[in-house]
Amino acid sequence: MIARGTPPTFATRAEHYRERVVKRLETALSADKRIPPRLVEAIEYSVLGPGKRVRPLLTYATGEVFGVGLEGLDAIAAAVELVHAYSLVHDDLPAMDNDDLRRGRPTTHRAFDEATAILAGDGLQALAFEILCCDDSLTAAPEARLNIVTWLARAAGPAGMVGGQMLDLQAEGKPLTEAQLEDVHRRKTGELIRAAVMMPVELAKPAAGVSSRLDRLATDLGLLFQIRDDLLEIDQDTATLGKSATSDRDNQKSTYPSVLGVDAARQRAQSLYEEIVAIASALGPEAAGLSWVVDYIYGRAS
Repeated sequence: MIARGTPPTFATRAEHYRERVVKRLETALSADKRIPPRLVEAIEYSVLGPGKRVRPLLTYATGEVFGVGLEGLDAIAAAVELVHAYSLVHDDLPAMDNDDLRRGRPTTHRAFDEATAILAGDGLQALAFEILCCDDSLTAAPEARLNIVTWLARAAGPAGMVGGQMLDLQAEGKPLTEAQLEDVHRRKTGELIRAAVMMPVELAKPAAGVSSRLDRLATDLGLLFQIRDDLLEIDQDTATLGKSATSDRDNQKSTYPSVLGVDAARQRAQSLYEEIVAIASALGPEAAGLSWVVDYIYGRAS
């Protein structure tokens, strides 16, 4: 069930949802006047700048499957976008990928300085959990709130995104098997995408079979996202991508095209896409928004 007042097609609703999550982020960043102004500036630069907001869109689209209220989804969408922004800020640092460009403009440590970027990333991550713990819209569902926080903590933590980044750093200059590469990307990219879908599921409490299908969809979608990202670095230039098109090569990282070959990587992406579309279709017409986001991820050019 779509909330009253939202646009009738998901292509239009996507922009409506992007605006909602930006407003929620702006509210969170302006709520506490004790934050040092330079830190606020760096955090706003990192999270409010240009972005596709794919993870928040997944949250809203999943909420549509069950008719979940938008207020609770706003909190989840803002939290997942904050963690995503934090991960980009830290991934770009000189000690990590040492990138100078993100979303078509200087990375946070280039726009400010390295220490400020580190602190901005720390602040982004902490603020995500503060929103989930304090948002009034989740007060009536304490068990769901606890489960939502747990999903995000595990996705962002040492067995998830942070662990994936560690494996990614350790693999630089070393050839990886497909299984090893998949493990890196399911953690580094996939777990946060999975959480973006599964956190709103906690508010809906569907039957176990429905939850399991969504988990499968989200898990495979995270891998599809990364394979498409790897292929885009082959297909597009830096200006189109808004980030370095040679970063992985410069850092001697294994990618799906380098491990499988470009054609086989495309075939792997196609196979995943078809499996994900089948799962979304089986969820019924209420999952039209999820199908739209899947198509968006598969067909994106940047």
